[in-house]
Amino acid sequence: MAFQLRAATDRDLAFARTLTHQAMGNYYRQYDLVWSDKGFNTAWAGRENWLIYQEHTVLGFVSLSYDDRALYIRELHILDECRRQGAGSWVLEQMALKARIQGLGLLRLTVFKTNPARRLYQRKGLSIVGEEDCFWRMELGCQAPSSGG
Repeated sequence: MAFQLRAATDRDLAFARTLTHQAMGNYYRQYDLVWSDKGFNTAWAGRENWLIYQEHTVLGFVSLSYDDRALYIRELHILDECRRQGAGSWVLEQMALKARIQGLGLLRLTVFKTNPARRLYQRKGLSIVGEEDCFWRMELGCQAPSSGG
């Protein structure tokens, strides 16, 4: 079955917030960070948000932002029961393609240092380029191949 993206709406906010809180709760506790529903809601409103589907089933979501050089994956969460089916890898490939199509040279994200998703990101070509407290900063070059000549 193929995966698909659908633009998220404000109706999807509660699902995304709950999924993020469930997925990140242990990391927040581990690093003594404070979760804020209001903070999530504010961030959601300022980002490009997509639901990840397979057939008619929502598997998760991805939240994006941009600057003049990079596409940033701000959130990427898959429901527990839908993990290890290739959706995360597919989304990373789609986001690298999106960055390239938009003429952005980099795909960037941050990940908690203890999050095993880091290994997926590395398998998909992202490299650790820095750190901030409890996070690794990772990126992938997304330049379009030169045409030569």
